Amino acid sequence: MAPGRGLLLCAPLALLLLAMAPDSASPAAASEGACLQYTNKTCEECLKNVSCLWCSSNKKCMDYPVKNLFPPRSLCELSSARWGVCWVNFEALIITMSVVGGVILVALCICCYCCCRKKKSKKPDKEDEKAAREREQRRVRQEERRAEMKSRHDEIRKKYGLFKEENPYAKFEN
Repeated sequence: MAPGRGLLLCAPLALLLLAMAPDSASPAAASEGACLQYTNKTCEECLKNVSCLWCSSNKKCMDYPVKNLFPPRSLCELSSARWGVCWVNFEALIITMSVVGGVILVALCICCYCCCRKKKSKKPDKEDEKAAREREQRRVRQEERRAEMKSRHDEIRKKYGLFKEENPYAKFEN
């Protein structure tokens, strides 16, 4: 895992938490103007404080506008705004999060579809039940025909004296 990647994944969550925090409790309100001292310095120095936003186009470090989810264009363009890490801008962050969210939604839809389909296939449908009934009826008819044929054959054997009766000369068992 590349260094700073964990921070990239946590950045949207922290951004939302900052946006939802009341002004009096937010770190940005407690240190008004603390980020301005890093203007015209490096991005890394500015972003050591999580309440700061770095604008790479004018090398300005400013307090993150917590009332907005994303910084307004009047403050800094999304392509040059950095927050949390210096190597990713808000534009790339928005695109990445949209793609990841879309993939997750599609995966959930596919999982739901597959689960519902499995549940339907577990239930025997009408065609399967009908085929099972027909097989059972054929088996019963076949057994009846076999019994009928056996009785006919036995009658013919009796008629011609071929019927096997008990052998009077069978071995005795003690």
